[in-house]
Amino acid sequence: MKIGMVSLGCPKNLVDSEVMLGLAQGEGHQLTRDAADADVLIVNTCAFIDKAKQESIDAILEMAEHKKNGACRRLIVTGCMAERYREELRAEIPEIDVVLGTGEVPAIVNALQASGSGPQASGLIQLRRSNGEAIQPDARSPQPEAPTYLYGADTPRLLATPRHYAYVKIAEGCDYRCAFCIIPKLRGDYRSRSVESIVQEATSLAARGVKELLLISQDTSFYGIDRGERGGLARLLRELNRVDGLEWIRMLYLYPTTITDEVLDAMAECEKVCKYIDLPLQHAADPVLKRMKRPGTRAGYDKLLERIRTRLPGVTLRTTFIVGFPGETADDFAQLEHFVETTRFDHVGVFTYSHEEGTTAHSMVDDVPAVLKKQRQAKLMRLQKKIVAGRQRERVGERVRILIDGPSTDHELVLRARLEGQAPDIDPVVYLTDCDPSELNTGQFLTAEIVSSREYDLVARPVPVEALTT
Repeated sequence: MKIGMVSLGCPKNLVDSEVMLGLAQGEGHQLTRDAADADVLIVNTCAFIDKAKQESIDAILEMAEHKKNGACRRLIVTGCMAERYREELRAEIPEIDVVLGTGEVPAIVNALQASGSGPQASGLIQLRRSNGEAIQPDARSPQPEAPTYLYGADTPRLLATPRHYAYVKIAEGCDYRCAFCIIPKLRGDYRSRSVESIVQEATSLAARGVKELLLISQDTSFYGIDRGERGGLARLLRELNRVDGLEWIRMLYLYPTTITDEVLDAMAECEKVCKYIDLPLQHAADPVLKRMKRPGTRAGYDKLLERIRTRLPGVTLRTTFIVGFPGETADDFAQLEHFVETTRFDHVGVFTYSHEEGTTAHSMVDDVPAVLKKQRQAKLMRLQKKIVAGRQRERVGERVRILIDGPSTDHELVLRARLEGQAPDIDPVVYLTDCDPSELNTGQFLTAEIVSSREYDLVARPVPVEALTT
């Protein structure tokens, strides 16, 4: 059969999608990018916040239209939303044949063939269909046991990323219980893969042309602790650093209280490990952090960031914050502003708090008005934009190593590239001009000179080979 997929949400969900596609291909099914041509459509959903849930509902309904009016004979819904609302989805959207939660990834093989029948339940969530019709909950289905699935190096996987980089999930689940987060209920407790399994997968990916490896999990710095392997992440980095063919090894989602000196030392010693730390701090005011059930404090964050910058000179720091958490006062937000202004992060993402059922915070009063949440978000991003714009202007004239990601949508003679301090999809980019795109390849590294900046982004041109010795 021809299989089509819509993958939504984070890179961790993308890896699940790639595994499902690999399993389907291994069974002899063909893959198609054209939903209208697919015999089976799979929607791998996200349910982290209301916006993500609405996007998932819209995608399911769009694919359901293909089942009613096109070649599609089967509609399968998977992922976090399926884990959270499996019975409600089946009841409210009868076009769905099979619902698979986050721990049922291997079941996709049978789901492609099995007939869709199962228990019905009323109610979904407070979302709306595409036509504006409200979907209201009447009852909640019981939550199943927490997922335990974890893929391995031998699991078939079809990469959906460009050929030169790939995400590798080094662990699944989370042991923290942050008040705003539903992930532990959707993904289960933390469970690490073995170093050997990850290195085996990395070696295989490198042999297929992958140059950049992005290590992901809910808490990458917790890696190995669940297995009793203190220092496991440092060991993993050193092992991956020896894999032939890899050029960059990048870690995402590091938790502030589990970044050890061993990890920082390994990052400093391993030439392939990017000096890049993605550190979701969520806030900087102690009262808010306490209500969020985050173990960090403002003083602890200051000490951690000083330690990181001392041990890793020139490190790129990325973080995310949530504004409008229940009880956040004007003074709390002012502390967050001051923290951003004085710390001067390289990359910052700011999200408005989403009042999610099933989380501890849902029992709190969502007392910060939506308009004020948006205002605080915009104010923080204006501050960060000013910080970054000034820093980018200072880089003009600097020679840098870049990785070409492919053509730019701006102009046919411009290429899109990244620095070591820029992760794909979430960070600014480098636009490479004054070059012949036909002579440069996607996935190629080269030395370039920064010639100008565009607020967040940079503009560069290749440095001629003969000039590299001068």
